[in-house]
Amino acid sequence: MYPLLTGKLKVERLTVAIANLPPQLKGIRIVQMSDFHYDGLRLSKQLLKEAIAVTNAAKPDLIVLTGDYVTHDPQPITQLTTYLKQLSSKSGIYAVLGNHDHYYHHSKTIVTEALNQIGIQVLCNQVVYPFDSELALVGLGDLKSKQFQPQPIMNTLDETIPRIILSHNPDTAEILKQWRVDLQLSGHTHGGQIVLPKLGVLPSFLPPIRRRIPKPLRRWIPFISHCKSVYKHWNWASGLHQVGENYLYVNRGLGTYLPGRWNCPPEVTVITLKPQP
Repeated sequence: MYPLLTGKLKVERLTVAIANLPPQLKGIRIVQMSDFHYDGLRLSKQLLKEAIAVTNAAKPDLIVLTGDYVTHDPQPITQLTTYLKQLSSKSGIYAVLGNHDHYYHHSKTIVTEALNQIGIQVLCNQVVYPFDSELALVGLGDLKSKQFQPQPIMNTLDETIPRIILSHNPDTAEILKQWRVDLQLSGHTHGGQIVLPKLGVLPSFLPPIRRRIPKPLRRWIPFISHCKSVYKHWNWASGLHQVGENYLYVNRGLGTYLPGRWNCPPEVTVITLKPQP
């Protein structure tokens, strides 16, 4: 993707307070990357290398990847992993799949195996404990692929254990309100790609004006033809949000669809955890 259409990479930094977080985990750094769409068009090698460099420079305790490594054909995952294997984390690298990673019936297997082969553990409705038993990391299947099955895990987690949830589609935050979620990390939206001052993300107000836009132009505006089916809660398109008693953070991703990004730069997120007072 041409730099003028993508914009410069931005590193977002935030500190999140977690209830019952053990004192020894104070200051834990988690880096999130999302929505690569590595297909030779939507993500430049230069931007990818920069994202990996800033991730490693943060000296993360944990790296999490929240889906959409490819766009349609899953084969580019083999080239993407030649870059991702340069990532370095003290306590591992974990991933969940996105809707594009299920595009073909064989996509899930190809993407999962490629990531696993370089030491990135793909979670699908599974829980791991990167820091012994003191913090649960739950990776859920993608909502659009119908792999999303949180009940068996969430119902069995000890309520006193802090937990971070990886779920590609932020719409799942509405479903997950019934359980304790200290922090949900998602992607999928690309931040809306175009953010207008005082108006917000473009897809949030496109449906009412869709009929006024000439048909030849509609395909050049992201999500205009099917924005509701892509994502429901456009008010959660990026950043930190409270959903019920839970918290959701939505990463704007690295890959870009035409016509590009405006006021919505690609993102790497550095999250620092601290105990809740």
